[in-house]
Amino acid sequence: MNEHFDALETRPPAQREAEHMAALARQVAHAQASSPAFAEILRGVDAAAVNSRAALAQLPVTRKSALLERQRAQVARDAFGGFSALVRGPQMSRIFASPGPIYEPEGAVRDYWRTGRALFAAGFRAGELVHNAFSYHMTPGAFILEAGAHAVGCTVFPAGTGQTEQQLQAVAELRPDAYTGTPSFLRILIEKAAETGADIGSLRKASVGGEACPPSLTAWFAERGVTVYQTYATADLGLVAYETAAREGLVLDEGVIVEIVRPGTGEPVPDGEVGELVVTTLNPGYPLIRFGTGDLSAVLPGACPTGRTAPRIKGWMGRADQTTKVRGMFVHPGQVADVARRFPQVRKARLVVSGEMANDRMCLRVESTEHGEALREAIAHAVRDVTKLRSDVELLAPGSLPNDGKVIEDARSYQ
Repeated sequence: MNEHFDALETRPPAQREAEHMAALARQVAHAQASSPAFAEILRGVDAAAVNSRAALAQLPVTRKSALLERQRAQVARDAFGGFSALVRGPQMSRIFASPGPIYEPEGAVRDYWRTGRALFAAGFRAGELVHNAFSYHMTPGAFILEAGAHAVGCTVFPAGTGQTEQQLQAVAELRPDAYTGTPSFLRILIEKAAETGADIGSLRKASVGGEACPPSLTAWFAERGVTVYQTYATADLGLVAYETAAREGLVLDEGVIVEIVRPGTGEPVPDGEVGELVVTTLNPGYPLIRFGTGDLSAVLPGACPTGRTAPRIKGWMGRADQTTKVRGMFVHPGQVADVARRFPQVRKARLVVSGEMANDRMCLRVESTEHGEALREAIAHAVRDVTKLRSDVELLAPGSLPNDGKVIEDARSYQ
């Protein structure tokens, strides 16, 4: 049996680097010619000269906030803020909205986000049935993994999110081989099955994403007969990195060039040092150059024992800014401010995310000149309206919160 998705995974590292650097120069030229946003961002750059990592490091970092700002400014004439090289019609199969909202295009090509590679590494094989529990509503998560499953040759059951009892019935009756979705929902399914006696024994492997899956949770799944692998992909970049049977960090995808930079700068850090993941995608449809993910990681030395020769990263190690993920959804400091602005009684707000991973809890701690159950419920409703997530609300006297500038506090355990 072939143990690799394709021959790209086992290229000699020097060959991969040379091919990536040649592709980089072409991608910079393409972005300048086809993306109005990058025509402006990279104005004056000699694309042909951007053929090394040193030259790449001289280009500006474009962060997700810039996507949102440009999209908001240009939404009436270009929902993508000038970043997409695709046009509506045969080139573009779908448009998605991620929290913000930020609009993202899907190109009409096979496995547009390249997740087939990650699913193959997780043991997914042709002829298997995949229970896909990512959301099919507005956001691209479900389609990102469904496209990868099709690339491997799998059939997909589009389960989506919620309706736990119905999902358990579908698993019991359809007998899927594999699961894709968040680790938190997989845990809910397993616990509910144990409680109700539902037979979900056919699920033996899973590719999870959207939130962290620490070793303790991976071990919890293994104890219950499910082998879980992490897939790190985003709607903007597609697949960035993926876990293999070696369980030694995440292997970088073949379609991206990854740098680790000092948070808040574009300066690469030495291998092994923790910094922000900055990714350049070789996708011609959405040619993001030096895209700052806001995620922290570090390069691992050596090659993967599975024979894959691409560089590896340690995995997700937190956020470089205060933006965080809760139950697979990004929550931004601006959203906390949006909630606070709706209530003149509120002087200050701080969102605290706590609990163990896969069991997230949110509490909005609010300094308010008024108290009362009606106000607390109104604020809780506003949080759900803005973030699409439920949150407790704690009303405090003015001056109670720390004066440290923190709007979102991630107090979860990642061990």
